[in-house]
Amino acid sequence: MALLIEYVSEKAIGDVWEEEARCMDVVNIAFGHVVNGRVTWNCPECKEGLRRLRSIHPGIKILLSIGGWGSGGFSEIAFTQEGRTQFARDSLALVEEYGLDGIDIDWEYPGIAAAGIGADKADKENFTLLLKTLREAFEDRQPGRYMLTIAAGGDSYYVRNTQMEEAVKYLDYVQIMTYDLRGGFQTLTGHHTSLYADRDDLFDASVDKAVKIYKEAGVPAEKIVIGAAFYSRKWEHVPDYNHGLCQQAQTIGGYGEEYGGLVEKYINKNGFVRYWDDEAKAPWLFNGSVFISYDDEQSLACKISYLKENGLAGIMCWEYIGDATHTLTAFMRKELER
Repeated sequence: MALLIEYVSEKAIGDVWEEEARCMDVVNIAFGHVVNGRVTWNCPECKEGLRRLRSIHPGIKILLSIGGWGSGGFSEIAFTQEGRTQFARDSLALVEEYGLDGIDIDWEYPGIAAAGIGADKADKENFTLLLKTLREAFEDRQPGRYMLTIAAGGDSYYVRNTQMEEAVKYLDYVQIMTYDLRGGFQTLTGHHTSLYADRDDLFDASVDKAVKIYKEAGVPAEKIVIGAAFYSRKWEHVPDYNHGLCQQAQTIGGYGEEYGGLVEKYINKNGFVRYWDDEAKAPWLFNGSVFISYDDEQSLACKISYLKENGLAGIMCWEYIGDATHTLTAFMRKELER
């Protein structure tokens, strides 16, 4: 059975709905950080929420995700064996203190300083060594007990700056962030989390492209997790042509409403019309000027069919709190079990 993995912020850990907790295989807590050469996460207030999750679903796996966009310190701590050993020591201590099942590393991104973090060409090799050191520390403590995963960028820039064929040896699976595939750096409208690329699109990032890139880089299908988005990307001042799809906007595709807000105020409401791209397998909204890209039940069903057909490890979402309708988690569970 393929996995259903959800990122849950530390603030929301205690508020996960019981029926949704039972749907999840893995929870990634967002986020711990690397600060001054140490891994830090000080949230004793989360312990009761963690106990509650395990009482609801004893088989659930709970990992601490370290990093996130703009979270630095990785390049520096991975640069020496001393730093890597400290990273492993701190991570293991946090896992044991909070009774977790492992660590998820969300370094965005090795060798790339776009988020304003430190980066070095040596990150390519040091990232692998960091994973190796952490895996060895886990195995030395309790063989086979702890999980180690990563969140990885959704296009070729990530595999160019890592050694995925080597790195994957130390990982339970690789979660490809197949969202934000466009938007934050582009003024051309389009799908930020589509399954396939639209033939008329100048940018071809998609779930399918990412999966193929990672397979070619040495990651086996059974260790690939694809991503879903519980939020949107929004472009403004878009020409009223082709219902706004693949048009030059006057803004970049900024972070838009979460799914709950879309259902409440946007999807076929307040002048916005929902359209479906059957080639990309993705929906979008347009009101004549504002273009919004997002995931919904139809696109999620397509992604889950795809992962089954391709023997992938599962699907993960960013992030749980985005679905105020409390419908998508149960829907994905049902689709995975069909």
